[in-house]
Amino acid sequence: MGRTRARDTEHPHARLDHGGIARVVPSEFTSGFELVVDDTPQSHVDLDDPTHLHFEYVVRMGAVIDQLPAGPLTAVHLGAGALTVPRYVEATRPGSRQQVIELEAPLAALVRENLPLPRGAAIRMRIGDAREGVAKLPAALVGACDLVVSDVYSGAQTPAHLTSIEFYRELRALLASEGVLLVNVADGPGLAFARRQVATIAEALPEIAVLADTQVLKGRRFGNLVIAASASPLPTEWLPRLLAAGPHPAKIAQGTEVAAFAQGAAVVTDADAVASPRPDASLFLR
Repeated sequence: MGRTRARDTEHPHARLDHGGIARVVPSEFTSGFELVVDDTPQSHVDLDDPTHLHFEYVVRMGAVIDQLPAGPLTAVHLGAGALTVPRYVEATRPGSRQQVIELEAPLAALVRENLPLPRGAAIRMRIGDAREGVAKLPAALVGACDLVVSDVYSGAQTPAHLTSIEFYRELRALLASEGVLLVNVADGPGLAFARRQVATIAEALPEIAVLADTQVLKGRRFGNLVIAASASPLPTEWLPRLLAAGPHPAKIAQGTEVAAFAQGAAVVTDADAVASPRPDASLFLR
């Protein structure tokens, strides 16, 4: 999630099946393009340099991906956006096999036409609900994924059914023994939603690190937190490298600090799941 942008009809756009307008617009302050859905920038892409990650939370995701064992990855991405992270994996891990599940066919078509993928990239797009799509993935992916990324937003909110322990157990089943799940969580002061998400993910995958801007992780302002989780220990040598990678000021919570962060937070179930909090519209205004 990024800044808001005035609506226009000058740039490539598509009306989405579930409401709203998606547009591909030139980035104002850096090279490349942004995918904007109504008033919420969803993705940034630099076609000339797919390793250029502009949004801070995506930079943090890239830093975690860089720490995974060398070589091609088997990856599943929930939420396509402009395919920023799949492009990054393709650029940094040639030969990777990637599946992407996107709810909106018009959005996928808009991105394919105006922000084409590199020739030869093994990135397959599947249209449908993320949770339903996970259940329909090839059986060969179960227990075989090095990386699963959940970054799904309907407008500016993550849908409730993609926040529960039942959902995260479905994602856990995709991961190889040392595979890593990355989840983008947006929350505001107090971090009540993020704390429950950490507690819920920890119920499925006990090894967790949380990466965010220092003020966001302290619950002082709205922003994005990246949760990295695995069934296997996340090596402590990640910490200095991830902190050095930025963006700054960066904070990474792990071990006892994560336990303290989630202490007292209830695990989310399908029965009580709610969508992530909606940010104030002024958050993204320039």
